[in-house]
Amino acid sequence: MGKTIIEKIFSNHAGKSLKAEDVAICKVDFCFSQDGTSSLVISAFKKFRQPRLLYPKKYSMFIDHNAPSPNVGVSSVHQKMREFCSQWGCKVYQPSEGISHQIIIEKGIALPGSLILGADSHTPTCGILGGCGIPVGSTDLAVALTYGKNWFRVPQTIKIVLRGKLPWGVFSKDIALYIVKSLTSQGATYKAIEYEGPLINSLSLDARATLTNMATEMGAKTALIKPDRKVFNYLRSIGRKKFKPIYSDRQAKYEKIYEFNLSKLTPLVAQPHNVDNITGVESLKSVKIQQAFIGTCTNGRLEDLKISALILKGRKVQKDVRLLIAPASRRILEKAYRLGLIRVFVEAGAIILPPGCGPCVGTHQGIPADGEVVISTANRNFKGRMGNPDSLIYLASPAVVSASAITGRITDPRKFLKVKE
Repeated sequence: MGKTIIEKIFSNHAGKSLKAEDVAICKVDFCFSQDGTSSLVISAFKKFRQPRLLYPKKYSMFIDHNAPSPNVGVSSVHQKMREFCSQWGCKVYQPSEGISHQIIIEKGIALPGSLILGADSHTPTCGILGGCGIPVGSTDLAVALTYGKNWFRVPQTIKIVLRGKLPWGVFSKDIALYIVKSLTSQGATYKAIEYEGPLINSLSLDARATLTNMATEMGAKTALIKPDRKVFNYLRSIGRKKFKPIYSDRQAKYEKIYEFNLSKLTPLVAQPHNVDNITGVESLKSVKIQQAFIGTCTNGRLEDLKISALILKGRKVQKDVRLLIAPASRRILEKAYRLGLIRVFVEAGAIILPPGCGPCVGTHQGIPADGEVVISTANRNFKGRMGNPDSLIYLASPAVVSASAITGRITDPRKFLKVKE
C-alpha cells in the first residue's frame, strides 16, 4: 500500500514502516520554543533526574511574542532564556530578529522531509518546504531535548486540491479563510493536511505559508505542500543544497479528499469571535473600525507588505484609525526598506512596529479599548486574543485590512486596485 508524505516522514524518523494511526518513537530534527513557552520548557527540562541537552545545535529559543519586553516580569523570562542558552550552548534569537516560524524558513532549518517540534501552535507553517512541523506542549518538547526523540501517533491525512485562477484582488488569506469555512474550526482535528493542485503550484512561497499556517485553525496536527522547483530554488538561494524531497505515492490512502475551484472567490472576512464565522467583505461595509493590523506569522511576509503598499501608496490612513504594521522578520523589514515600502507606510500614517508577533498575542502592543473594532491579518479572533475580551476582532487579507484603514470601515480592496490587463 502506498504512503502519504506524513507517513513517509514518520517512517523515516522511526526507522521502520509506519501507517496512519500507528504509534512510534521518532527522532526529531529540530526543536524550538518562544518567550511565551520557553520558561515552561526550562522548568520541565529541569525536572528530569539528570537533565542534559542532547543536541544543543538542534534547539533554539525565540524572543518574538513580547519583543521588546513590555515589563519586568517578561524581562525576567527573557533573561532566563538567555542564561539557559548560554549554559547549554543553544541559540536564542533576540528581540527584533523576528517570528520563530518565519526564521526557521529563512535559515533553512525546515527542510523537505524534516520533523520539527515547536512549543507554539503555528509550527505547521514550515510545511511549505515539504517538511513536518508539529506543535507540542512544553513537557513534550523537554523530552525531545533530553532524548532527541519522542513518541507520536501518525495522523490521518486530508488532501485538499486547489484549482482555478485567483481573481484580481483576491489573495492567499482569502483561500485560507474559504477552506476554514468549508472544513470548520474542528474539521481537521489531529489530521495532517496535504495541499496540492494547479492553484497551489501558482502561489509563491509567501502565499503558501498562509495556508499551512492557518491549518492550525482547523485543528490540524500539521500541514504540508509537496516541494517543487520554487522550493528547490529557494533552498539553494539560502545555501541549502542537500535535501531529499518526499512525495506521496499514487496509491496513498487519504481519510478525505476535498477539491475546490476558486476562480470565483471573492475577498472574505472572519467575524468575531470564531475563525470559521466567515462572510464576504461586501456584507460588512457598514462596520466601522478603530484599529488595523498587518503582520504576524500568517501575513507579515514581504509579499503581504507589497500588497499593502500597493493600496496605501499615495493615500492616507483615516484619521480615527490606527494602522499598525509588524514585519515577520528583520530580513523582511530590511527588504521592505530597500524597496521603499516603509516610506509608503510612514507617509500613509501607519505605525511601524519591530519585527515580531506584535499585537497578535495581546500582551503589549496595540491592545484595543473596550468596544473597539480591529481588523487584522492574524489567524485568531477569539475573545481576548489581542488583550481585551471586550473588543471585536475581524480577520482578513492585507489588502482588505489596508483598504479598511483608508476608509475607516471594512472595505473591499478591489476598489483601490487597478484591474490587470
